[in-house]
Amino acid sequence: MPAQPDTSAALPATARRPHRTRTVWGLVLLAGLALPYLAYWWVNLLATEKLRTAGAQRLEVYATSLENLLDKYDFVPRMLELDKEVTGLLEHPGDEDLRGSVNEYLEGLNRQAGSSTIYIVNLQGRTQAASNWRQKDSFVGDDVAFRPYIQDALRGRPGGFYGVGTTNLEPGYFYAHGIYKDGRMLGVAAVKVSIEEQEKNWAQGADKVALVDANGVVFLTSAHAWKYKTLHPLASDVRAKLEQTRQYYAQPLAPLSIAYDQPQANGTRLLAIRDQDGGRAAAPPRMLAQTRSLAPRNWNFIYLSDLSQARGNARVAFLFTLLAYGFIVLLFLYWRQRVQSKEDMQHAYDDLERMVGERTASLARMTQDLSKEVDVRRQAEQRLHITQNELFQAGKMAVLGQMSASITHELNQPLTALRTMSDNAVLLFERGRLDDVKNNLNTISQVVARMGTITGKLKSFARKSNAELADVSIHTAISNALVLVERRLQLDKVSFELRIDQDIYALGDSNRLEQVLLNLMTNALDSMARCPVRELRLDVSSSPEQVRIRVADTGPGLSDEARARLFEPFYTSKPQGEGLGLGLAISEQIIRDFGGSLQAEQASAGACFVIELKAARETQ
Repeated sequence: MPAQPDTSAALPATARRPHRTRTVWGLVLLAGLALPYLAYWWVNLLATEKLRTAGAQRLEVYATSLENLLDKYDFVPRMLELDKEVTGLLEHPGDEDLRGSVNEYLEGLNRQAGSSTIYIVNLQGRTQAASNWRQKDSFVGDDVAFRPYIQDALRGRPGGFYGVGTTNLEPGYFYAHGIYKDGRMLGVAAVKVSIEEQEKNWAQGADKVALVDANGVVFLTSAHAWKYKTLHPLASDVRAKLEQTRQYYAQPLAPLSIAYDQPQANGTRLLAIRDQDGGRAAAPPRMLAQTRSLAPRNWNFIYLSDLSQARGNARVAFLFTLLAYGFIVLLFLYWRQRVQSKEDMQHAYDDLERMVGERTASLARMTQDLSKEVDVRRQAEQRLHITQNELFQAGKMAVLGQMSASITHELNQPLTALRTMSDNAVLLFERGRLDDVKNNLNTISQVVARMGTITGKLKSFARKSNAELADVSIHTAISNALVLVERRLQLDKVSFELRIDQDIYALGDSNRLEQVLLNLMTNALDSMARCPVRELRLDVSSSPEQVRIRVADTGPGLSDEARARLFEPFYTSKPQGEGLGLGLAISEQIIRDFGGSLQAEQASAGACFVIELKAARETQ
């Protein structure tokens, strides 16, 4: 018979299972009660620290903004010491004309500076001039010797003081600085600046800001009910001093009703201030108070952060912890959704990768096409440049063709003379008249040299120009162009006048500049062919940056149509067969390549063209 298992040892363990289960559930229940309170404490601590950090930052911003505003006007009273009329008024207080002039000066300075009032005080504390002299509550004539900032300035120390004005009851910050002449004090310059606008910026948030003086008086605050209240009751001597200086004039300076005040380890305080407008039955809310000192002026900034949001966040954390199990269920559902979303994102990523690949290939093709287009454009620009140079050369040849008749006559006449003098030289030599032969040969040499000069200028004019720009002598360019039209000036009986003070240099190319000048002079001679008065004038003037060449004639001038189409290629007002209409178009392009301009100027008679070029880089 098989042996039966012994279960007696297992019974105690089975009996202990309900006890263990109760223990576990007890721990779970204890943790369920402890965790919400721990979360409440932790979140409240973090939120309070966050409020403290944010409050410190905003407190620094407010303090810096106020200090910048006050420092902005610190120079104004010092500047008045430099004005001679101000010192003159303090030396001659009976001069009413001078007082009026100073009043107007202070009025304008006050408007420019954006301050409230600027005024001048003599050594007795009497106001001599003020920017508000036009107003009924003008400071002129007021006795302000009792003010501490005036007293400090009269003692040689620049004064600064916040107070309520005794004349117009408007508060502000007062600056004062002594006015000296030759080391002797004549009086005090004072400036009043309104800082009440700061309160509007402070009042925008839910937190509260207060600016407190050395005596604990709140004089600027985002809470209107706290203004001109004190953090603690004032001592009798302090109150007497404030009444003497009239710093807050008729304000009662009652103390604030502080219901709770507890210092914290991090230097802050927990404050609760009762409502000043009648009070509420409920306890006032506690606020986190942070302080920043404005050392030079013995002021303290107090920033009070509302703790209700921090405690609300702590309560939310408490409830959130209680719903932790529900959150676990939501977390599981979220995990399932996350897995599904991950699969969807993978599909989307694959599609995006494919689209990026296609787009990259498309961009590569576009880049290749653009590179080819750039090469084509570069080649087109090179061909255009070559075509322009050929067009310039064609313009030169056209000008030479137009001058062929006069040039032929200019060369035929010395050739005829050369033939005659050569024949004479042979006869004289046969007759033994060697001196006359020598004179004939010298004359022949001079004629040949003149012909060489003409042909040399034609050769220089006809050659292609260099594309590089250099310093060009305007006088030389004009002289070279004149050689080619000199004969026509004589034949057409044209009076020529050149006005140039000195040899002027401009940036350009001598050959192409001569082409432009020759074209303009040739056009002028053509236009004056049938005019009774024929005068051609060239005026050259210069400045450190520009050279100006003015070519004027006494011809019939330019019509409206010709002026509108002046530089249009193939347009010409000459009879058919006498011009291609390219001269001015080519000339305008040449001058534009030089970095200058060619324009037709309005003239009372005839036509006038003006060439403007850049002056040479170095004085020749």
